[in-house]
Amino acid sequence: MRKINHLVILALTAFNVVSAYSQNSTNSPYSRFGYGRLSDHSIGTGRSMGGTGIGLRSSRQINPMNPASYSSIDTMTFLFDFGTSAQMSWFNDGTNKQHNINGNVEYMAMQFPLHRQIAMSAGLLPLSSVGYSFINTGTSDDDLSYTETYVGTGGINQLYAGFSFDVWKKRLAVGANLNYLFGSTNHLYRSNYNSNNPTSVYTLKILKVNDINLDFGLQYTQPVNKSDRWVTGLTYSPRSKLNNENIHTIESTESISDTIKNNLFELPAKYGLGFTYVRDNKFIIAADVSYQEWSKIKFNSLESNFNNRTKIAAGMEFIPNLYSRPFYNRMKYRAGLNYANSYIKINGKGYKELGVSLGVGIPVSDNRSFVNFSIEYMKILPEAKSMISEDYARITLSYTFNELWFIKQKLD
Repeated sequence: MRKINHLVILALTAFNVVSAYSQNSTNSPYSRFGYGRLSDHSIGTGRSMGGTGIGLRSSRQINPMNPASYSSIDTMTFLFDFGTSAQMSWFNDGTNKQHNINGNVEYMAMQFPLHRQIAMSAGLLPLSSVGYSFINTGTSDDDLSYTETYVGTGGINQLYAGFSFDVWKKRLAVGANLNYLFGSTNHLYRSNYNSNNPTSVYTLKILKVNDINLDFGLQYTQPVNKSDRWVTGLTYSPRSKLNNENIHTIESTESISDTIKNNLFELPAKYGLGFTYVRDNKFIIAADVSYQEWSKIKFNSLESNFNNRTKIAAGMEFIPNLYSRPFYNRMKYRAGLNYANSYIKINGKGYKELGVSLGVGIPVSDNRSFVNFSIEYMKILPEAKSMISEDYARITLSYTFNELWFIKQKLD
């Protein structure tokens, strides 16, 4: 009966995650460009460790950043992880300031063994998000005042199923994710000119995506002694085309609507390298670097005006004493840093991203399941003074459900 109750809880959670997933998770005006603001796939532990994950390998955490990590799960365990977040944003263009608050469901994932050497994970993750709303006013060359309204919503989601296989002595593992990408980005522009004969122009651009791509991963574990080990991780995602519909509607003196299927939209090849040093039940130190070839892809059948993107992240987790009686000694304390450049360019200029994160993992009942709490602060540093600077503070609350589901219960 206990397992049935857990199944009901997980099913209800999954329903709530999917129903809330269409909500916006950003207010950034930079999400107006390209596919919007990008999301990494760091969840649980890695989220508060600077967004690391390529080298993370743990039997108690799901890590979709590297599909090779799934086989670290033991043969008696079922894992389920879901997270929600609230974000506060500050914007400054040098003259005007704006403050926004929004929240959303972040992710849902599960993981379980199929064999002593094989494990599977599946879940729902964000790939990119679009969310902005702002107004621009001015005077034209004909001395007509005008108002321009810009509104963006939507994003691209990733439903994944991944498999991992231990190739050699629990030291070398490989894995792959099959990803179903779906969703739409919606960009609305409206201009109104005030004159004796007022005129307006309405433009709506919608990109609908529906396609499949792959991620590959490898992890190698080198023992140092009975409790310590190095883990090296590699990831690769090939350049891929997106099956799509591109809808463009214009309304002014007359209405024009055009739907084009399968214009060439692509996602770039991605490469990742990560390292972790682990002491069992004591600490983890992690570092990642990833590289995405955005400048080589086609966007709307044209050569993209994008930057290649590099991200560097580092983080750590520390447990004072996992088996101590005081509650605070069994908590997992985490911190991290990251740096990245933007993939988008505006008039030839982009921006830098600097982030810092702090978090704790709070044990539940038998120290197997954890409530994870993290705070991330992100600073957007534009390359041109005319661009908008941004600051974010994001609070993420997640629950890692870790249950021994594959042990036969004895009845008295």
